[in-house]
Amino acid sequence: MDSKFVKPKGFGEILDLTFSLSKNRFKDFFLIFLILLGPVYLVEAIIQLISGTNFFREVGSGSTWYEQILTSFAETGTIESSNMGSDISLVLVGLVTLILGPVAEAAILFSVNHIRKNEDFTVKSVIKKAFSRFWPMLGSSILFGLMLIGLILVPILIVSLTGVFGSFIHPALGISLAVVLFLGFGVLIALLLTRWSFYFGSVVLDRKSPGFGRSWRLTKGRTWVLIGLYIIFYLIISIISFAVEATLGLVLGNSVLLSIISNIVMLITTMIFSVGYGVMYLDLKIRHDADDLKELIDDYNNPPILNK
Repeated sequence: MDSKFVKPKGFGEILDLTFSLSKNRFKDFFLIFLILLGPVYLVEAIIQLISGTNFFREVGSGSTWYEQILTSFAETGTIESSNMGSDISLVLVGLVTLILGPVAEAAILFSVNHIRKNEDFTVKSVIKKAFSRFWPMLGSSILFGLMLIGLILVPILIVSLTGVFGSFIHPALGISLAVVLFLGFGVLIALLLTRWSFYFGSVVLDRKSPGFGRSWRLTKGRTWVLIGLYIIFYLIISIISFAVEATLGLVLGNSVLLSIISNIVMLITTMIFSVGYGVMYLDLKIRHDADDLKELIDDYNNPPILNK
């Protein structure tokens, strides 16, 4: 077993191992996403070209260059510049991405697990393993999505009703209650989603579906650390994506080339997040297995007293 995965890791160690793996095995990891999602983004680019979007530089109306760039983003997707066929095609591309995205993430999980065990692997082999878990992943992901919708809709309803009825007494009271409940529900939702979010690793690596119970057990005592890691990964992805799109967007406008570059950047950042998720899940497994082993040792050294 790789020594980096032997013992439980702290916050910084997880980040360090994530970026180290992403750098050292970048070719394999990126190739996984490129094989599965590259053709989808290629089809999206072709659809944009057919619909009339310029490849190198797309500008809109305006007297200055920055007005032309800004209006290119505003005008793209309007009724005048789109048609029913391209809209339907783009929707289908989005659906295919939602289906193949988890497969790519599962392949990354298998890859990280092979690295943990010091086992050789090929891109083809881990993609094949990922597809073998397709239906359990799909079913569990749909269930997770339904749970997410419920966690969002119910608090919105409660907050709205509380704000309305509170405003009957006093407007300030209604607003205050709504804000407090909104923040409280926000923290609660973050906690619950984090506790359940490692169902995916359970379904893929441990072959246990839907995996929510196992995820709940694995994350015990680590929820706030995991939330912090999720926030860090989200900030990194957001900053990189914004920097690339904002910088190149000033030159290229909302062109096909910008879309291609943005998609490539998204593949890289999603790859990094998937590696981080894998490291986090394997770290939780090490901690959980160590706790189970400790309990077994304690039971062996201190056997229960049997009633005579």
